[in-house]
Amino acid sequence: MFYARPFTREHFPTFARMKAAGADVVELLVPELGELDLAETRRAAEDAGLAIVLAARVNLTRDLASASPEAHQAGIAYLENCVAIASELGARIIGGPLYGAPLVFAGRAPSPVDPDERRRRIDAVVSGLEKAAARAVDSGILLGLEPLNRFETDIANTAGHAIEIVDRIGSPGLGVMLDTFHMNMEEFDLPGAIRKTGQRLVHFQANENNRGFVGSGHIDWPGIARALHDVAYEGPIVLEPFRRDDERAGVTLAQWRAPTRDEDPELAASIAYLKAALAFAGRIQ
Repeated sequence: MFYARPFTREHFPTFARMKAAGADVVELLVPELGELDLAETRRAAEDAGLAIVLAARVNLTRDLASASPEAHQAGIAYLENCVAIASELGARIIGGPLYGAPLVFAGRAPSPVDPDERRRRIDAVVSGLEKAAARAVDSGILLGLEPLNRFETDIANTAGHAIEIVDRIGSPGLGVMLDTFHMNMEEFDLPGAIRKTGQRLVHFQANENNRGFVGSGHIDWPGIARALHDVAYEGPIVLEPFRRDDERAGVTLAQWRAPTRDEDPELAASIAYLKAALAFAGRIQ
């Protein structure tokens, strides 16, 4: 999404730009039907020297937590299809809020949930993820369950929430994914949350508190890097900046906007900054 949304064949030249900026991996949204030729996309990324990880796109029609049997089953089918797509793309990891149940940005206002309904939702998520994780194991794929902030879901908001769900399932095909943008809002201690997650951590998004470029905000990157080193994290680290060029009142910060200029220098600076923090934490890249 850094370059284009939707990302299509015409955007393959950006793979070389990513590599030139210092990237080793690209995170793609799981393509919807007809968006990308999977074999062609895999070749293009490999030719540029990039591995691929995937970000799932859940919504109210494919929601494991839904009371609607159709939406619940659609959530399972979607994740199983994501696994098939990952196999074709040569991607090993699919991350995201796999449970579905989006809130404000999907048009569902936050509201109180009584204890019985809360338990039903979590049980439904666990049941659905058990099936999806079994399919992932069969294909050698890892699913990463991502907690989101309180305004984007009411299922998993913290590392502790994700750990609870992942541990109930206990599958080698499912781990925890963390994103520092969401962690900055919901965790008491970001490095502490990483250490608590430990070996469950399978995917990591390095994002500033304001979703800007790494190093431009107030996230403690040396502390984050030391925590990743302490848990011996060896998985991918991806950046997901949303541009902040227009700071006028009324500009919706939550919405993706296409680039209007070459931002590759800022991307390269973010990658270099993060790699330096990791190197000083003992993880030389």
